[in-house]
Parts: sequence; structure tokens; C-alpha cells
Amino acid sequence: MKIIDVVLSEGTTGFYFDDQRAIKQGAGHDGFFYEGEAQTPGFRAVRQKGESISVMLILEDGQVAHGDCAAVQYSGAGGRDPLFLAQDFIPVIQQEIAPKLIGRDVDAFRPLAEELEAMQHEGRKFHTAIRYGVSQALLDAAAKARHITMAEVVQEEYQTGGSLSRIPIFTQSGDDRYNNVDKMIIKGADVLPHALINNVKEKLGEDGGILKDYVVWLRERISSMRQREDYQPILHIDVYGTIGSAFQNDMEQVAEYIMELGELAKPFHLRIEGPVDVEEREAQIQALAKITELLEQKGSTVEIVADEWCNTYEDVVAFADADAGHMLQVKTPDLGGVNNTIEALLYCKKMGKGAYCGGTCNETNRSAEVLTNIAMACGATQCLAKPGMGVDEGYMIVNNEQNRVLALAARRGK
Repeated sequence: MKIIDVVLSEGTTGFYFDDQRAIKQGAGHDGFFYEGEAQTPGFRAVRQKGESISVMLILEDGQVAHGDCAAVQYSGAGGRDPLFLAQDFIPVIQQEIAPKLIGRDVDAFRPLAEELEAMQHEGRKFHTAIRYGVSQALLDAAAKARHITMAEVVQEEYQTGGSLSRIPIFTQSGDDRYNNVDKMIIKGADVLPHALINNVKEKLGEDGGILKDYVVWLRERISSMRQREDYQPILHIDVYGTIGSAFQNDMEQVAEYIMELGELAKPFHLRIEGPVDVEEREAQIQALAKITELLEQKGSTVEIVADEWCNTYEDVVAFADADAGHMLQVKTPDLGGVNNTIEALLYCKKMGKGAYCGGTCNETNRSAEVLTNIAMACGATQCLAKPGMGVDEGYMIVNNEQNRVLALAARRGK
């Protein structure tokens, strides 16, 4: 099956681009806006609309395979590629990539994806968002050519082993971290609430007290409102380095505080994502490895999740090899081609690390569907409900795609 044309369209994402540096420096809220000046190059405001590009591959039998180019909410931060604006990059895809795809056979995904990953523009790889969306379309094309699901393509080409099954879904609350938890409990989300703890003064507390109170509230809310007694979700809170900021990156104090949170969370299991952000990859690896070691020495069951500076496949390998965290977020748009996400998830599993098929609220329904297939094929530990921060929409997309994949695979005896 060959590609006969490439069609592109501009789109919006399920959330926004936020200037993380400005937020960490104390940018306050004015309604849904952030106050103050942008600090990261490319941003014209601290918060601005998210943008995407749909890549549609026209196949010779008339089928259309497609994927969406999208970048993370906090673009330009933590070593990531710069802000992704559709009008800037549509010409790049039209002129540099489309001519190399037209006429190519799409029966196999992996070789074309790896070729795309190796392509260069102005002496460097294409923006991660471009590689992300084009590779999604290539995976969809292979599935359409072979009349199977994208999950089955990944299973077959990467020999992942095992049968397809549901992956625990991790829902994220955004700043509405109370009402959205109620939605999560009603839906029966497996992992919750993310909570967006990205400001020391307003959300963590100078001594960590605000987050402690929130963990207690979470514990009591789930226990009192759950609709079945065996509902035992994992608590996963992303703190964006604020624990380190509050305790001057004193790793002993950071570990002690995280242990306190773990005790407050019981009987629910707790994960803390991004406890510190030391602004550089090697230092970040050392910091997370130290926190992980301290927690294990002290007998804590709290898991540390790596996120910032763990952006590429090579980063995932480096964090895993150094025991820098119990779980690694494979932040899917940051890895470029989805073939890298596949490799990263499989490497996490090989090294005994939690394989979190993550991403960002700032994606699209299409990228969420494609990455759900990949999470299932790789047997990920958990899969992010995306896009958006409203809970219902992201959970619906990921949950329903999992059920469709399982039903279709079951029909073929898979």
C-alpha cells in the first residue's frame, strides 16, 4: 500500500501552552489567564492557545491515515524543543517531508518511522512535534494497509509478547483539583489526581503544609465517596520541583517530607512526580537517584516518578540505568517519533521501572488514540488520560479506544 498524497491542516489542542519558567517565578492567576510577562523565548504571553497540525496520508486505495503534531504544555522548558506554532511548521512538512513520503510503501511501520527520525532540517532533527505527528500517521497507515489495529502492528513489529489488555488510566485535574477528583472517583479512575502542584506559595506551602492538607483531603474524599469498597486508586501527584524549592534541594529533607506524605496517603499508595528540578539533566539524574535511594533505605513505599529532563529515548535510558526514580514518564511528544516511545516503554520494563505512557494535556484526541494503542501493545504500567484537564473528555477518549482495540482484536482471536 503506497502513499499518494500528504494533506495538512491546522488545529488546536486540548489545552494551552504555558510558560513554565514564568509560573515558577511566581506568575499569578487572573481568572484563567496568568499575570505578568513571558520568560521563555517564543511565548507572547504566559498562557496562550495550544496549536497542532493534522497530517493526513492519502493511500492508494482511498483510505486516509492520520496523526497529529503536538507539543507539551510546557514547551521550551526542561531542555525541550521550542514553542510549536502551526503556521511556522506547516511549510516545513510540506516542503521537506511530504515529498519523501509520497510513493512510499506503508505496509511496515518501523523502517519508515526510523527513517523519519533520522531526517534533518537545517543541520538538526525535525521538531519533536513534527516527528510525533508524522510517525502517528505512518503507524495508522500500516494498520490500515494490514487491516489490523495499531496496537497489533506494534506487537508484531516489536515482538512485545503477551496479549493485549487494559492499561490503568491516569487522570489529571489541572487547577480544579477538588471538583475534578470527584469526577475521577465517579469514573473509577485507576490513578489520580496529578493535581498540578506547580507553585510553592499557593499550592505546596512554604513548609509543605498545603499539600499535606490536600493529601489528607484526597484520602478522606475517596474513602467516603467511592461507590464500591474495593476501589483503591493510586495517588499520583506532580509537584514540578516545588518540594525541592521549598526545602532548598536538601535531599534528606525532601525525602523526609515525601515519607510524611506517604503516611498521610495510607491506605492509598502514593507516587510523587518531579520532586525536584535542578535545571540540568545529569544533576537531575543524581538528585532523583539520591531521593529514590533515601526512600528505599528508610523503608518508604512512596514511588518517585521522573519527568523533567527525562525527555528523549536516550534520557529515559540514562534515568533508568541510574535508578533515578521508580517510574519514568515517557513524555510522548518530547520523544519525537512514536517509535521512540515504543522503545522507551520497553526499556523501562526491561530495567524493572514503571513504564508510564504519558504525554501532555496539550495534545489532541488523535494523538491520544494512537498512544493508547502503543501503551497497550507495550504493556505500560499506566497511560495518561489526555488531552485536556477536564477529566471526562480525556478519560473517555483513552478508555473507549482501549475497549475498541480489545473488541477488534478479540474478533480476530487475538
